[in-house]
This record gives sequence, structure tokens and C-alpha cells, in this order.
Amino acid sequence: MTTSAWVGDRVRLRAKEPEDWEAFQAFDEDSDAVRSGWRLTPPNSVARAKKAAAEHAEEELDLDKFSLVIATKADNAAVGSINTHQIDRVHGTFAYGISVGTPHHRKGYASEAIVLLLRYMFFERRFQKAEAWVYSYNDASLALHRRMGFVEEGRRRRSHYANGRYHDEFLFGLTVEEYTERYA
Repeated sequence: MTTSAWVGDRVRLRAKEPEDWEAFQAFDEDSDAVRSGWRLTPPNSVARAKKAAAEHAEEELDLDKFSLVIATKADNAAVGSINTHQIDRVHGTFAYGISVGTPHHRKGYASEAIVLLLRYMFFERRFQKAEAWVYSYNDASLALHRRMGFVEEGRRRRSHYANGRYHDEFLFGLTVEEYTERYA
């Protein structure tokens, strides 16, 4: 029996495929969810969504900075995405972002995807700390990161504008030692 570092009990992290365009276009229909992850943009055409998905599927692979689809283990259906960014190899830190489509909330997909991603970054790529920025109005993500053992390290006041208001951003961090104590 073979095992994959990218597969958990409920989800698998996989590369984006051209046919994933439809799921992500549907997720973008929920404006509140889109704002919680980054920023609201004008609607995308089907042609542009297909082209972007195809281009993403053909991007050169980077071992440290990448974006993956969060898919259900049962049927490989896309339920969200997770990415790494702000890679700092000198200090061994990185940040990540995660988004799960509204129909798939509260099913444990996000927490499992985060555990899988951090395991790779900590134990395969030798990073020592993960960071996540969460907007003050994203109660679900704030609760998720606290529940997972992330430490609240800072707050940037009024640094994000969405839906006609300024909002704070919280910085959360988790070290490899904290991860190992909880998940390894």
C-alpha cells in the first residue's frame, strides 16, 4: 500500500487542473467569502476563467512557493485552495493563504489541508515558522487558527478596506516545534 504526504483522512492536496475552472468560478460568486480571503474583483468571464486555470496548470513548479487545490479524498472534487507566499529561506519563514468554498465550510477540510501543507514545509523544505494573516471580520478563520494552536503575534490596525469599511489584520504564527508537539 502506498501513501502520499498530500492525502489526509478527508482531503488531498493536488495541482490545479484546467477542468477546475468551473468550481473556482462558482466559489467566486460568494462576494463575502471572496472578501474574507483577499479582495472582491469584477466577475470573470468563462473564457478568462478557463484560460487562467489552464495557464496555472502549466506553470513551472516551485518547491517553496506554490498553490494547490484542496480536493475531497472521496471524489477528488475541488473544495478550495491553499498557497504559500512570502518565502524567506534565510530566516526559514513563510506565509500561507487558504480558501474553502462556502458550500464546503465546517467539514474539517481547511484544518486538514493546513496540517498537510505545514508538514511538507516543515519536514521536507526545512522551514521553521509559518505565518497567516487573517482579517478581523473573518471570525471562522480567526477561530480556526486559534483552535489549531497558532499564536496571535500582532495586529495591523485599519490596514484592509472591504465592503465600505477599514478592518484590522491579525498575524498568526506557528513554529515547527509547536506543530510537532500538536500534530507530529
